[in-house]
Amino acid sequence: SGAQQSATVANPASGASPDLLPHFQLEPEDVYIVKNKAVSLACRATPATQIYFKCNGEWVHQGDHVTQHSTDRSTGLPVMEVRIEVTRQQVEKIFGLEEYWCQCVAWSSSGTTKSQKAFVRIAYLRKNFEQEPTAREVSIEQGIVLPCRPPEGIPPAEVEWLRNEELVDPALDANVYVTPEHSLVLRQARLADTANYTCVAKNIVARRRSSSAAIIVYVNGGWSTWTQWSGCSTSCGRGWQKRSRTCTNPTPLNGGAFCEGQNVQKTACTTLCPVDGAWSEWSKWSECGVECTHWRSRECSEPAPRNGGRDCHGPELDTRNCTSELCTHAAPGTEDVALYVGLVAVAVCLVLLLLVGVLVYCRKKGGLDADVADSSILTAGFQPVSIKPSKADNPSLLTIQPDLSTTTMTYQGSLCPRQDGPAKLQLPNGHLLSPLGAGRHTLHHSSPAAEGADFVARLSTQSYFRSLPRGTNNMAYGTFNFLGGRLMIPNTGISLLIPPDAIPRGKIYEVYLTLHKQEEVRLPLAGCQTLLSPIVSCGPPGVLLTRPAILAMGHCVEASAENWSIRLKKQSCEGTWEDVLQLGAEPCTELYYCQLEAQACYVFTEQLGRFALVGESLSMAASKRLKLVLFAPSACPSLEYNIRVYCLSDTQDVLKEVIQLEKQLGGQLIGTPRVLHFKDSYHNLRLSIHDMPSSLWKSKLLASYQEIPFYHIWSGLQPFLHCTFTLERLSTSTCELACKIWVWQVEGDGQSFTVNFNIAKDTRFSDWLVPDNEVATPALVGPSAFKIPFLIRQKIISSLDPPGTRGADWRTLAQKLNLDSHLSFFASKPSPTAMILNLWEARHFPNGNLSQLAAAVAEVGKQDGALFAVSE
Repeated sequence: SGAQQSATVANPASGASPDLLPHFQLEPEDVYIVKNKAVSLACRATPATQIYFKCNGEWVHQGDHVTQHSTDRSTGLPVMEVRIEVTRQQVEKIFGLEEYWCQCVAWSSSGTTKSQKAFVRIAYLRKNFEQEPTAREVSIEQGIVLPCRPPEGIPPAEVEWLRNEELVDPALDANVYVTPEHSLVLRQARLADTANYTCVAKNIVARRRSSSAAIIVYVNGGWSTWTQWSGCSTSCGRGWQKRSRTCTNPTPLNGGAFCEGQNVQKTACTTLCPVDGAWSEWSKWSECGVECTHWRSRECSEPAPRNGGRDCHGPELDTRNCTSELCTHAAPGTEDVALYVGLVAVAVCLVLLLLVGVLVYCRKKGGLDADVADSSILTAGFQPVSIKPSKADNPSLLTIQPDLSTTTMTYQGSLCPRQDGPAKLQLPNGHLLSPLGAGRHTLHHSSPAAEGADFVARLSTQSYFRSLPRGTNNMAYGTFNFLGGRLMIPNTGISLLIPPDAIPRGKIYEVYLTLHKQEEVRLPLAGCQTLLSPIVSCGPPGVLLTRPAILAMGHCVEASAENWSIRLKKQSCEGTWEDVLQLGAEPCTELYYCQLEAQACYVFTEQLGRFALVGESLSMAASKRLKLVLFAPSACPSLEYNIRVYCLSDTQDVLKEVIQLEKQLGGQLIGTPRVLHFKDSYHNLRLSIHDMPSSLWKSKLLASYQEIPFYHIWSGLQPFLHCTFTLERLSTSTCELACKIWVWQVEGDGQSFTVNFNIAKDTRFSDWLVPDNEVATPALVGPSAFKIPFLIRQKIISSLDPPGTRGADWRTLAQKLNLDSHLSFFASKPSPTAMILNLWEARHFPNGNLSQLAAAVAEVGKQDGALFAVSE
């Protein structure tokens, strides 16, 4: 009652100094009740005559206070400290209504002061985890996500992870990451990550452990290279030889799949038996000579020694006296006459040989230039080209027609490009490749139908090119000379432009362009690197070009300088991948340059080879374009019906492969493909199906959604990732289905497919293909490969290459064509205008608007009448 009476003194006395109001030196703080232990709340104030606690709006009884009085030594004012205890029963009385709180109220002669509120909560931690990690078996370098949702508790539980009972510290291991949702992420599984993982939740009340999840990181086996063929099992006659390989590259570990295929190969062999030589009969004796002797001879030829057989033993020549020691010598001077006759005969022979040599040399000089190189370095021949001179009044005759029935010369040489340091490659004076033997020629006749298979067969026999595909669906090839040309792989966006004069005059190259499937070529990626483009080969790599060829291919990156570090990689002759160019940085060599556009990149290269575009994200805002495509069977003979959702890199070549695959499976394209921007946020891609009529259909999927791991998508090395939704119709009479497919990245913006289609027996697969403007011809040679006429191109180059007094030069043309960011690259080349026109050809073939280019040239050349006439 005294406390309640004192509480009525709410205002200070009239004229009281505010300095005499009590102020708190100690205020009560939030506390947790652990189990049944009471907690203590304290407050201290000066100057204070009375202090009482108020809990949940009610005054605490005076007898429950423990009061202590003292004096502040510095001010001499009275100090009062009060404590109370709060029990679990007091808090539980109001449990569920509101939180339990207490507050101090201090009095002095000038008035009252209230402290802050202190909340009293009952601490607890449930026993059962809301989600526990589960055991998994994963391939090496695959990403792992172990989810953990701790039990409910107050205060909220802190989470830590144990690996084989040892604490996992992300600060010490860059491969480990713990998400805000407490999931443990292993960016790339290592053999050392094989262990038992336990999620531990703890607060002030208790410590809980989840069930341990066993993670097994396995390694699928890989074959080593074949050993050399063993010697033939027999030294004479028919036998066999073998070679072997082992499943040690790598060795399968932790239950990984063993290598498929044979570890030993045998082949028949025949060893020629040795034949010892034997003498023929002696010849007749010669006439008696001036030395009174005659001779006879024999040869080791019946039979001659073969295949390592022994030579004949004994003399080849037998001489004896023919006059029984009674020799008659020739007249003096006979020997001198014979000597002179022999010298004259030798001189005549030398003169005849010299005349024959002069005739052969003149005949060779009148023929085709012998300095010819092509893909016959890969053990096959080339088809020489007969060049017919064009008439002066007909510029359209600047063409070249191959003669497919002429003789083939076989060459061999190094496949590695010769490079003298970082400087630009110089063409040698002699042959690019050394010929086999001395002028060996083989006849080569082939029909056009067999030419592609023959070319691939010849190409694939070489060790450096054994990873090239055996078929011709993803390959283009052609024979080119100084007029240049173009190779294209239809419906892939991949092409190779060989500009005029890139091949030296007098030389003929047989060039190929091929697209690799990603499982055929192993491209190692370090850290968070990702493949952004197809892997493309052009060659042969030993060819030297005097001007850069332009390789065009698609990519799936949403590029920005602050989000990405993008590099152009090239495979060396030894098989290792090297960074040859970093986009956006100053090029360290003049051999390569790359222009990156929204959907495609254009690689300038003076060395042919195998290329790929690889990126590494610099922030979580970096994103790749995914193309989402739906397929379903064109007919439904059973109750089950499957919808397949592909998540592909947004390049034409991958979409082409999936469409060809689905044609074989009898799939039908549903709707138009959609694009999703997949961010580097370590979050997976989820897919779910909705709005399906439950009276007609049901889903056989047990979970509410399917999920594709982040690293499977981000690496770009698994081209045909997809999820299958298996549905079941409740009646065979049901032939219609309407539903929605949702696709989204976790904690990202969702994107969906709204799908409406009918299931009918007469539905056929749609012949939908990648929309493109490419021509069907994979190879174009000479002027037909270019939009700009050859003679007009030469006039534009000669007009714009020299610096213009009024700005009418190549720099202005680059600005008109929005290429002014590449001026330094153009300026480094002997003909900057040629580089600009080559890039225009690569970007706009075959549907480029030539009139727009002419308008740009005309605008540049307004001050130059000759150039303006060219544009007209």
